[in-house]
Amino acid sequence: MALRNILTEGEPSLEKRSRPITEFNERLHILLDDMRETLENAGGVGLAAPQVGVLRRAVLVLETNVAEGEEEFIIELINPEIVEVDGEQYGPEGCLSVPGVFGMVKRPERVKVKAQDRYGNFFEIEGEGLTARAFCHEIDHLEGKLFLSLADRLLSPEELASLSEDESETDSESEED
Repeated sequence: MALRNILTEGEPSLEKRSRPITEFNERLHILLDDMRETLENAGGVGLAAPQVGVLRRAVLVLETNVAEGEEEFIIELINPEIVEVDGEQYGPEGCLSVPGVFGMVKRPERVKVKAQDRYGNFFEIEGEGLTARAFCHEIDHLEGKLFLSLADRLLSPEELASLSEDESETDSESEED
């Protein structure tokens, strides 16, 4: 496994549509393993192949909706396609390719995705909350779209700090219950 460079806003390949993956081989497995290491190192919740300069339809998403005591895990999605959405959420969103910038974005609350695994097997998976947001965000990357095009406004550093404080207080209050 190796760390890959994460491309940042302004790189032309981030604005291009990715091609489907048709060969499920060692080369794909190396890409996915490298993306996993890169994502873990960057501390993000998702990463798409175009962000590391590969215009193929592969994304990783960190599943954060796990039971207490269980570990979060990474979901690999090859040739993902959103097949169902429900509800709505509105909140701050950022991107490893747009470091330090956050905007308010509307996304579905629940998303069902049809995809393939690293061996080409088809499956469906559902995500809620942050996971649903990440599915949408990463699949947008495959279409050459950054979250900035969906944000109705960008957050100032002060607004972001205030939101982080609010979440911390809510987390500590719920831990006490």
